[in-house]
Amino acid sequence: MARRKGLTFYQKKKKLNIVVVKEILSWIFWIFASILLAVVTVFCVGMKTSVIGPSMEPSLYNGQEIFLNRLIYKVASPREGDVIVFLPNGNEKSHYYVKRVVGVPGDTLYIKNGILYVNDEAVEQYFNDRIVEPGLLESEVMLEEDEYFVIGDNCNNSEDSRSANIGTVKKSYIIGKAWMKLASGSSEMGLIE
Repeated sequence: MARRKGLTFYQKKKKLNIVVVKEILSWIFWIFASILLAVVTVFCVGMKTSVIGPSMEPSLYNGQEIFLNRLIYKVASPREGDVIVFLPNGNEKSHYYVKRVVGVPGDTLYIKNGILYVNDEAVEQYFNDRIVEPGLLESEVMLEEDEYFVIGDNCNNSEDSRSANIGTVKKSYIIGKAWMKLASGSSEMGLIE
């Protein structure tokens, strides 16, 4: 008895197209590689910390979480206007300080009549108020190589480089550049300027 075509209890084995298999494996590889790269970037380059105190208001608020880039200052130096995260005097038992760089190596700084002068030019764009307490900047300070001067945006409520117990910040004390803030209260998420 001859078999009839199309009437069988056995399923025909379908052959997998090798091109389709390669394409699927390629997609799986690239998805896995992207996830791995994101994880490595977050744990090796990025870091999250919180602002402690009102010294950076209105730019950053007490308790607001920020992301920082720990790699950037390994290849470049902080510039005026950068918001940095550092350990005062390299003290690893202290909390992280978040302040704005107002002076870089070679700059001369002083405060006169409540106004910060850097290289004899008034710098007022970071502060809403006149500076009440000049601290170390009551007299002229010249920054040496590898020294940075930082002040909180809320300059009259900030412990910063003007204070003798913090002073200038050496590059080796800097943890990274604050680059993104998370939403907190009335403050929206966004890049830190």
